[in-house]
Amino acid sequence: MNERLIDISVVIRPELPVWPGDPTVSLEPKSRTANGDGANVSLLSCSTHTGTHVDAEWHFIDDGRTLEALTPDRLIGPCIVADLTAATDHITPADLEQAGIPENTKRVILKTSNSEIWVNSPTEFDESYIGISPDGAEWLVSQGIDLVGIDYHSVEPYKAGGTTHRIMLGAGQIILETVNLTGVEPGDYTLYCLPLRIDGYDGSPCRAVLGKSE
Repeated sequence: MNERLIDISVVIRPELPVWPGDPTVSLEPKSRTANGDGANVSLLSCSTHTGTHVDAEWHFIDDGRTLEALTPDRLIGPCIVADLTAATDHITPADLEQAGIPENTKRVILKTSNSEIWVNSPTEFDESYIGISPDGAEWLVSQGIDLVGIDYHSVEPYKAGGTTHRIMLGAGQIILETVNLTGVEPGDYTLYCLPLRIDGYDGSPCRAVLGKSE
């Protein structure tokens, strides 16, 4: 059986919008063969929450586990892309119930109208994106879901205060943010998502790919 791979990561480049107040992406040449150097080497500077990235518990929970606790078995495996495109406000338990997420789902990525932002405004941060309400976060925790992803910079609405993050991370969930689901149909996939191996920190950029059996 063949598997089609779909890259849902955003491209890290200086034009990529970042969370307001975070450092922008900086890529600088350190050595270039064209200048007589032995190799091409560049310096990348960015936040640990730049582009497609995962949040570890410690991002919002002072005594939470740090990045090395996110073992590959939790980040690779069956995944549901759930259709939340009908949600016009922030995602509530009713929206999640309507999406028909199967019981015993361990990994879910929520496809919302946010994915249109990557088409219409890829270099501008859009404060009006859709996030998960606190009661929606509680619903996701109650279902025993281990990993939750969303198609914009945060699982919670802009300037919401961190409650959604604290509910989810406090329950031990992995959060995957800033994926691009443009052209991705809801349904069953295999998720391949590996952050950088950085011990003791709050999160990391990652490459997130969906596999679809054909």
